[in-house]
Amino acid sequence: MPPDATEGIYLTHKPGRLAKAPPRGFTLIELLVALALLVVLATWAVPGFQRLTARNEVAAEVMRIKTALALAKNTAVTRRQVIAVCPVASAGASACEPHDWSRPIAIVDGPAPAGDLSGTRILRLLEPSDGPVITFNRDFPVRFRATGWSRGHNGTFTVCGRDQRAVRIVLSNLGKTRTEQATC
Repeated sequence: MPPDATEGIYLTHKPGRLAKAPPRGFTLIELLVALALLVVLATWAVPGFQRLTARNEVAAEVMRIKTALALAKNTAVTRRQVIAVCPVASAGASACEPHDWSRPIAIVDGPAPAGDLSGTRILRLLEPSDGPVITFNRDFPVRFRATGWSRGHNGTFTVCGRDQRAVRIVLSNLGKTRTEQATC
């Protein structure tokens, strides 16, 4: 016999008897059970994954704001001068956008009086992620003095995510931050 002719044929334990190979594949019932199990797992896992994604978006924005504040504070102490932090429309902006902290955050060399950026230089620009809404309870930039204090320019940031959970970032007069859970 040619080599292809014996494929799928097995020898039984009795010499001289040949048996056909068992059929390969899945039955329709096995496929339907596997598909049903997959659907149940997907409907259970997808909402959990969406909640995880929403929490991670909020955490990323909290870290972006805390990083901007820490960089500004450290720069103010190192350079021994006033450093401001405010949201801007773009890198070439001439004024701060005090109501929408979901925009890029600029660390500015100088006090940026009343949000005016003319005569100042943007030291660093931190880009936002598309997601949470961020508000600040003041209408002016955050300023750090040469001591690292933000006295008179302190306040509370609120980061609201898609799942209506929020995190507050409280900036004290001493320039320190703390976070707390909140709702939108």
